[in-house]
Amino acid sequence: MTDMIERSSDPYNAEPTPGALIERFLTPQALFYVRSHGPVPDLPANHRIEVSGRGMASRSFSVEELKATFSAHSVTAVLQCAGNRRTDLQQVGKTSGDPWDVGAIGNAEWTGVRLSDVLDAVGAPDASELFVAFTGADEVDVEGEEALFGVSIAMSKAREPDVLLAWAMNGEPLTPEHGAPLRMVVPGYAGVRSAKWLTRIEVRETPSEAPIQAHDYKLFPAAVTSDTVDWSQGLTINAMPLNAAICSPGAGESLAAGEVRIEGYAIAYDRRISRIEVSVNGGRDWQQATFADDPETRWGWRRWILDATLAKGRQHLVARAFDETGQGQPERPDTMWNFAGYLCTAWHHVHVLVE
Repeated sequence: MTDMIERSSDPYNAEPTPGALIERFLTPQALFYVRSHGPVPDLPANHRIEVSGRGMASRSFSVEELKATFSAHSVTAVLQCAGNRRTDLQQVGKTSGDPWDVGAIGNAEWTGVRLSDVLDAVGAPDASELFVAFTGADEVDVEGEEALFGVSIAMSKAREPDVLLAWAMNGEPLTPEHGAPLRMVVPGYAGVRSAKWLTRIEVRETPSEAPIQAHDYKLFPAAVTSDTVDWSQGLTINAMPLNAAICSPGAGESLAAGEVRIEGYAIAYDRRISRIEVSVNGGRDWQQATFADDPETRWGWRRWILDATLAKGRQHLVARAFDETGQGQPERPDTMWNFAGYLCTAWHHVHVLVE
């Protein structure tokens, strides 16, 4: 598809072009970013998911049994790779991982059953000190350590009513690259916690020991490198921060002088975006953008628009967001820099040529 930019062929990772990403409130599956840590598994429709853990009898469910046993629930939520906007961080220092632009993010309506309902049905304890781990069918390689994909979240998050075992996206069955037949959807958290190709759910006393959980997706001070890292000291990336990006016009685009529409997205997760500000002169002066006519949702994004007048020459566009607490994006990307290149939340800069 011409609207998708391939970042890696093996495993396949891709993001939509910025302009295509922002065209709709709900991101179609065909334009939803693909983040794979290994080959895409081919699971049958009657594939079963095991649920087990401390003090519980192991049970398994097919998707059809989940549909027949539990009430369906839908939630509109953004999923975003923790490495979204990594290309901005790479201008500050060398990072590892795919060179994501602004498109490793998507907003969709997910349908499935509540994880909390499944946990109740199998007699899982509701204790805040416990964790719920998810295992996928995909095999991944983390620094030479091969294992099945595995991550975990705290029981308190797992019990939130919008955390789903999902089989549909925007009313359509999941496609293989997006986790068919069943995936987790953990709104507000980094996309890595929303395990695809789900095979097992386990209630544990400790976080998952799988390499993806234990040796990746963590934050460290800027002085830490891949050679000096102590993974046990890292801050696990769960909740995602405030962010906003310009999607149109695109970086390096040539435009006609005069009025230009500038568009993008902003996300704060579980908090309201209070305003978006855009500068057309590199951050010296700011104008307030307006929000697109989209529904406000707890976990979804807000699209925004600004019609501005641009003079001829190379112009420097900048966007920044503020949430309802008054928190704004940091000005410089190095304030959140780490060797893996996660969580770029700095002001977003786009340079264009106006002729």
